[in-house]
Amino acid sequence: MATKVTNAYQAKDIKVLEGLEPVRKRPGMYIGSTDGKGLHHLAKEILDNAVDEAIAGYGKVIQLYYSKVAESEIKLAKGTKIGEEAITVVDNGRGIPVDMHESGVSALEVVMTKLHAGGKFEETAYQASGGLHGVGSSAVNALSAVMQVLVKRNNKYYYQSYSRGFPSAPTKTISEEKVLEIFPNEATQFITYETGTIARFIPDPEIFSTTAFNKKIITEAIKDRAYLMAGLYFQFRDLIDGVEYDFYFESGIKSLVTHLNMSKKTLHPVMYCNDDWKDENTGHSIGVEIAVQYNDSYNERLESYVNVIKTSDGGAHVNGFRMALSKVIRDYSTAHNLLKDKESFTTEDLREGMTAVIFVKMPSNDLQFESQTKTKLNNTEAQSAVYQVFKDNFTEFLEENPSAAKNIIGKILLSARARLAARAAKEAVIRKGVFEGSSLPGKLADCQSKNADECEIYIVEGDSAGGTAKQGRDRKFQAIFPLRGKILNTERARLDKIVAFEELKNLVIALGAGIGDTFDKNKLRYHRIILMNDADVDGEHITTLGLTFFFRHLPEIVQGGYLYVAMPPLFKVATTKTERYAYTEEQRDAMITDFAKHESSSKVSVQRYKGLGEMNETQLWDTTMNPETRTLKRVTIEDADIADETFSILMGDDVAPRKKFIQTHAQMAELDI
Repeated sequence: MATKVTNAYQAKDIKVLEGLEPVRKRPGMYIGSTDGKGLHHLAKEILDNAVDEAIAGYGKVIQLYYSKVAESEIKLAKGTKIGEEAITVVDNGRGIPVDMHESGVSALEVVMTKLHAGGKFEETAYQASGGLHGVGSSAVNALSAVMQVLVKRNNKYYYQSYSRGFPSAPTKTISEEKVLEIFPNEATQFITYETGTIARFIPDPEIFSTTAFNKKIITEAIKDRAYLMAGLYFQFRDLIDGVEYDFYFESGIKSLVTHLNMSKKTLHPVMYCNDDWKDENTGHSIGVEIAVQYNDSYNERLESYVNVIKTSDGGAHVNGFRMALSKVIRDYSTAHNLLKDKESFTTEDLREGMTAVIFVKMPSNDLQFESQTKTKLNNTEAQSAVYQVFKDNFTEFLEENPSAAKNIIGKILLSARARLAARAAKEAVIRKGVFEGSSLPGKLADCQSKNADECEIYIVEGDSAGGTAKQGRDRKFQAIFPLRGKILNTERARLDKIVAFEELKNLVIALGAGIGDTFDKNKLRYHRIILMNDADVDGEHITTLGLTFFFRHLPEIVQGGYLYVAMPPLFKVATTKTERYAYTEEQRDAMITDFAKHESSSKVSVQRYKGLGEMNETQLWDTTMNPETRTLKRVTIEDADIADETFSILMGDDVAPRKKFIQTHAQMAELDI
């Protein structure tokens, strides 16, 4: 029955959410989501509180412990459920204040239980920090089944615990013995500090769809902050599996750019600057730290941060950087007569092969993000600060390093010429109408449905396998696109080469969404794009070439979750009565054993499939194409850094890194003999 809405809207209908209740009612407003992403946001909030102390000039060591905590170790009300995993952050900063607040409770309790309470609104405590609204610690507390905080100040230990945002008892002093009892691993080094804070939280399973942390995400977050905070020592301690990592980078973001370019051929030394800019309107100082280095690849890699918060959507500081980059390159090129008649370049040309890290430190009370999750900076003064600092320093760098300037501008102009060549080739194709989908390639065996959500296309190497696939498919929703031989290695190919390569050009036409700056996701004709190749070394190589093409030139398809790899069987295990298909050697062995138990009188035969063409259309449908029985692997990018580096090593021109990679991972290889 529908709820009746009346016009009787009165004072009694107004609900006031007290304390941390708003966070529990609408957690997405504070941490973005209640899935794994939101869960890890909690860990980053607590980690950044420790980093903020270091930015303010206090503390040199930050430790993060990942552990399991038994319910028996935590005193809770009967029936309270908690997650099994805990995150504990330890720092040797000043320690959260614990003296009595004007509200009548300790300052620690105020910070942990009141929204918009903290030391980051005024510059007296923190000139720059990742905290903005004073909701970080209190939001984590509200969304944790259990949270425990220990502060060391005045040669005393102050402790308070909470459950779902509510204090279990007032803040109290405890003995060193009690500290080691509560935090047996985390406090061993802590007790040697003069001051500091330990904060442990166990996420609430009533809020989160998962309370299991991903160690990879946690360690990447720590490493990010270690690169930004030059000279700050980070430790990760996994108490579950006994794994330890230490992170320390003396050169900060300069080291980060060097790391990001590790598998690429660089064109000049890292350009680095670190200066302050004063806002004449407010009198506030903004710190600007930037590192830039061009390489010989065709892709840009730009990371931006504000007070150690990663701004994945950029914002004003990135705009200032791009404006300054364009201004300096144009001025230098003109002044040194590096441009030929009618020659010019675009913003896209400036980005090709550039790796840059932008790190801005601003007064926390002035920060303006688009949301609490802080993915885009809105402060216009940050644009001015970055523009002026980078323009002055980059101009000086080019003047003092003419060979670097020549390499950078040469790279940019080469990109501009390639862009013009690609446009000419693409326009020639468009004039024929094929990129617009008015004329699909003749080799494409299209499906009957026009609904992209249900349509899928199999990209198959070879006429034999392609023919079998065409016969075995469901024509209603399955299309087949056969390739002739191995496609172009596109790791080092610009768009003009791709358009000129007939097989890839026809594939782009078949997909229907365009490529490069013309790509339109809404025009994609299939929402499952499946690479289907033989289950041998050659087949895996062809799959790798396909993955390279999509990763480098149609990344939107990978990011959208539209790319898949088919898993054809490796073996057919049969008796006179039965036949089954095995996708791994373990499955094969288990089937042989199973047949021996139940069909002891029958001889077991094993056929190793080397190619899709060895199967007839019925077998190919049953094993690899039938949605009811097949196995598909969706291609995703969990770590863009590692994916970029791996493709550069394995598919690039430089032999030495590839040889080293193969030697390092040889033990993990499966030999197909």
